[in-house]
Amino acid sequence: MKRQIRRRDPVDASVLGDALHPVLASAYASRGLADPQQLSLQLDQLLPPSQLLGVDAAAELLADALQASERIMVVGDFDADGATSSALAVSVLRSFGHAEIDFLVPNRFEYGYGLTPEIVNLAAATTPDLIITVDNGISSIDGVARAAELGIRTLVTDHHLPGSSLPAADVIVNPNQAECAFASKSLAGVGVIFYVMLALRAQLRRRDWFEQQGIEEPNLAEALDLVALGTVADVVPLDFNNRILVQQGLARIRAGRARPGIQAILDVAGRDVTRLVAADLGFAAGPRLNAAGRLDDMSVGINCLLADEPQQALELARELDHLNRDRQQIERGMQEEAVALLQAVESKAAEDRPAAVCLYDPGWHQGVVGILASRIKERLHRPTIAFADGDGEEIKGSARSIPGLHIRDVLDAVATRHPGLISKFGGHAMAAGLSLARDRLPEFEAALLEEVNRQLDPATLEACLESDGELSSQDLDLELARALRYAGPWGQHFPEPMFDGEFQVVHQRIVGEKHLKLVLAHPLQPGKLLDAIAFNVDLQQWPAPDVQSVQLVYRLDVNAYRGRESLQLMVEYLESR
Repeated sequence: MKRQIRRRDPVDASVLGDALHPVLASAYASRGLADPQQLSLQLDQLLPPSQLLGVDAAAELLADALQASERIMVVGDFDADGATSSALAVSVLRSFGHAEIDFLVPNRFEYGYGLTPEIVNLAAATTPDLIITVDNGISSIDGVARAAELGIRTLVTDHHLPGSSLPAADVIVNPNQAECAFASKSLAGVGVIFYVMLALRAQLRRRDWFEQQGIEEPNLAEALDLVALGTVADVVPLDFNNRILVQQGLARIRAGRARPGIQAILDVAGRDVTRLVAADLGFAAGPRLNAAGRLDDMSVGINCLLADEPQQALELARELDHLNRDRQQIERGMQEEAVALLQAVESKAAEDRPAAVCLYDPGWHQGVVGILASRIKERLHRPTIAFADGDGEEIKGSARSIPGLHIRDVLDAVATRHPGLISKFGGHAMAAGLSLARDRLPEFEAALLEEVNRQLDPATLEACLESDGELSSQDLDLELARALRYAGPWGQHFPEPMFDGEFQVVHQRIVGEKHLKLVLAHPLQPGKLLDAIAFNVDLQQWPAPDVQSVQLVYRLDVNAYRGRESLQLMVEYLESR
């Protein structure tokens, strides 16, 4: 798909000082950094837990439960954020000396999302006194009510956007609930429960709990590897507070202080932890955890994260890797089917294509439609919802959006304008889930298109890549590549710098079935050869022996091979000249 290249507007970076490479300083400034203090990303700069509405009440509720040796059940979501949130809650409470703690993750195919009444009934078999939801619960009105009927107290910790009504939980902690003054609304679910544990530790300290139990007060920085993984995998915006959490977690992992489960997942994925960056968590560790929830049972992932012994962690990590390979195979088949369904859409000029896409196939796997929606969204640059069969006559959809369209708000508007059309929905700006009756899909698709056209600026439907500008031939070097690689963490709303430029093609070949390996030369310095790689190219277009020059959008990266490092251009987009 042809894309427009838009260069970022120049920004004065002088306020950041002159110690940084000018290219890096400019990239930071264009992403909103205006204070040198924001470069350090130290833990003492984190927002205080006291700003979170309900966090003090949550700490008191949990401290009372610990002192009374009550049974606590953690109920998580079935994705990487939910897995890391569950593992953090369980491991930290155990480190606080509490033994009566366990977790339960709903099987998405049997129970659906969140704290449903059915999940509460399942949890009740172990007679918990308190249920803690992590990365879910803000929309679980019926589930919380069922827990109350059974005499089970509930603490809801979540980060998803609340609906018009809140569950009647004993305590709710969610930075996105009304009147919460917490400045970082982008905390992932794992970030929320981390803050709750910080507040609980302070409460227990005031009660002399650790001294009474004869245990050393735990260092909660040891949980930051989980926080970093869950935050990156959930693709939440990396605002300043989240960047601190991720950077500190990455630093622990690089220093060899990751928990055995995370170390094992990265080892199986072939990642060198000493060179780890946020993208490795997002593209290597996160998908392997998510595969468990998509295809099987997320308890495999949580048990891996909770494993104390490296060998046990490695065995579970290998199981996750196997599930991820199965997921990839299923996804490939679904993509081929989706592309066939899209032929009529792709045959139209971009301006004539619908503003949103709905896809459904009765043979699609319910756990993989989210990835499929993401792939199609990238292919068409349109908000996309992919549906698979649910229970009975119901279908379940996973939505992915593009910048400029808040997909949960769109679903909320559709539900308001068409009461009863959507059975249930939830999510946030870029991703959401929903359920509806199968025979009402055409009606929903029409309502969705109407609402997207109402809310979306047509200009945002034009695929555009933002570039940090053109690099001089002198800046195309290993030193700058190293500086950019470790200057992150880069991620959602704080993207890794990309550059554009025209290069001469010296050599080109396909590697790994469909990746284009290039040797390039800068027009102003043709004797300086540059390695580049473009992943998943169209084999009908590339390699192209007649093409002598290309226009690229690329990132600078460091290629490490047999102990040697070299500069490599990671091509995000290319077109022949």
